[in-house]
Amino acid sequence: MYVMTIDQRGSTGDIDRVPGLLEGLSALSTAGRFERSVGDEVQGVVERADEVVEIALHALRSGRWYVGIGVGEVDLPLPASPREGSGPAFVAARAAVDRAKGAAAHVPLAVVAGRDRRRANAATTAADGASGSQGARACANAEAVLRLIGRLVQDRTAAQWKVVDVLRSVRHDTHGTHGSQKIAAQKLGITEQSVSRAVLRSGWQEEWAARPAAELLLTLAHDCTEGEK
Repeated sequence: MYVMTIDQRGSTGDIDRVPGLLEGLSALSTAGRFERSVGDEVQGVVERADEVVEIALHALRSGRWYVGIGVGEVDLPLPASPREGSGPAFVAARAAVDRAKGAAAHVPLAVVAGRDRRRANAATTAADGASGSQGARACANAEAVLRLIGRLVQDRTAAQWKVVDVLRSVRHDTHGTHGSQKIAAQKLGITEQSVSRAVLRSGWQEEWAARPAAELLLTLAHDCTEGEK
């Protein structure tokens, strides 16, 4: 399982953005349910690695959230509310979001293995994890790739996001058919060259090429962590 804890950045001087985040997350997970846990923080349990990647990048997009991902076991059966959940992955998610806050000047995301309780703390760095258990090393690798993709997501301009969002909808509606940039240009009322430039500068193709690697590394981290019993 993956437990995600997402905390609002600069919440003391900002409006409460949790309701909007929860609304967005409701459409991104087939099984996980997110709820406000405390203050301006949300938490949820997610079963699939691809959904973890989607949720993490969705949160990073606005630059308003710290993202913590805990990997490993949760106590079963899961309670009706994520707030009542327990187990190593919940502990790791708390450590991860605390560590993400230390990376606020970069990409505020961290991945922590839940089995190794000794290393699941806010002071642990990705480099420390790389020298530890297999689960910790796998989490460090997943974190590194997610941060690289997250940098692409965070650095996009509003104009680039406008193109990317249309391309994503076109991809979904046409199942990845050729000519998606032409369709996007028609929908936006701009030239294909403008769409092509936005795609190049936004790193959209690089993001989608790298997403499977992030999913694979999260799956590996889960398998390694589950195996360290």
